[in-house]
Amino acid sequence: MKQKSKECASPDPQDAADVKLASNPSVNSDKESSATVMATAQPSRLKYLSLGVLVVQTTSLVLTMRYSRTLKEDGPRYLASSAVVSAEILKIFTCTLLVLMENNYSVRAMALLLKEEIVNKPMETMKLAVPAGIYTLQNNLLYVALSNLDAATYQVTYQLKILTTALFSVSMLGKKLGLYQWLSLLLLMAGVTLVQWPSESAGEQKVLTAGSQLVGVVAVLMACMSSGFAGVYFEKILKETKQSVWVRNIQLGLFSFVFGFIGMMVYDGRSVTQSGMFQGYNAITCTVVALQAVGGLVVAVVIKYADNILKGFATSVSIILSTLISYFLLNDFNPTSLFFLGAVLVIAATFLYSYKGKPASSTFKV
Repeated sequence: MKQKSKECASPDPQDAADVKLASNPSVNSDKESSATVMATAQPSRLKYLSLGVLVVQTTSLVLTMRYSRTLKEDGPRYLASSAVVSAEILKIFTCTLLVLMENNYSVRAMALLLKEEIVNKPMETMKLAVPAGIYTLQNNLLYVALSNLDAATYQVTYQLKILTTALFSVSMLGKKLGLYQWLSLLLLMAGVTLVQWPSESAGEQKVLTAGSQLVGVVAVLMACMSSGFAGVYFEKILKETKQSVWVRNIQLGLFSFVFGFIGMMVYDGRSVTQSGMFQGYNAITCTVVALQAVGGLVVAVVIKYADNILKGFATSVSIILSTLISYFLLNDFNPTSLFFLGAVLVIAATFLYSYKGKPASSTFKV
C-alpha cells in the first residue's frame, strides 16, 4: 500500500501538466488563444510579404524591361525572343527545385513523379500546349509593347486583361459576375480610353512617336486577349486535375520553351547564327529574364496567401510607382490630366472588381 501510494503521488510530468490545464480553464484558454494568435500571425506575415514581393517584382519588371529596350549601347541589342526562351529555361529549373523540395529532396522520387505525370500521361500533358503557345506569344508581345510605350501607359493599359479574363471566365467557365464586377469593367474601359486619348502634348514627346505608340497599344491589346484566354484555360485545366501546380508549370514551361525556341529561330535565326543566342546580354538583361521567370511563381504564392482585394492594392501601388519612376528617372513620360483621371478610374476598377458585398450582420464581427 505504501509503495502504491508513492506511485500515485508521483505522476508523469506530462500528465501533471494536462491535469493542471484541465483543472484551470483560464490557463487552458490562454494557451489556446496564444496558439491561435501564433497560427494566424504567420499567414498574415506571409500574406503581406508576398504582396510586397509582387509589387516589387511587377514594378521592377516593367521598368527594367522598358529601360533595357531603350538603352543605347555600342553592340547589338539583346533579342526579345532569346530573353523569352531564357526565362522559360529558368522557370523550368526553379519549378524542378520546388518539386524536389516537395519530395523531401529525393531525386528518385521526383524523377518517378515527373515520369508518371508527364511521360505516362501524354494526353494530360498535351493539354498544356495551347496555353503554352499563347503565353509565349504574350511574352514576346510585352517586349514589343515596352519598346514602344512608356512604363506608366503600358501598366495602365495592360489592366485590360481584367476585362478579357472576366469575359473568358463567363464564356468558358460559366462564372457569373455581380453588379460590382460589371461596373468595374465599365470603369476599366473608360479609364484605359482616357489614358490612350490623344492630347496636344503628345506631339512634344521626343522619345515616342504616334506610329510607335500605335504599335505598342496594339501589342498590349493582343497581350491582354492572350493573357485572358490562356489564364482561364490554364485555370480550367488546374481545376480538372489534382496535379501539383509546380508540375503543371514544368509541363507549361517545356512547351513554352519549344515554341519560344522555334519562334526565335524563325524570326531571329540569322542573328542567332551570326552572334549567338545571348548576344547583347548584360546585367540588366539577366535581371529582366530573372524577373520574368519568377513572375508567375510570385503570383502563385500571392494567390495562396492573399486575397483579390490586396492583389488589387498591389497592382495599384505598382501603377503609381511605375508612373513616378517613369516620369522622374526614365524621363520618357509626360503626364496629362486625362492620364491621371484614367489611371484613377483603372485603380478604382481594380478594387471594385475584387470587392464582394457582405451582409450587414457580418460588419460587427471581429
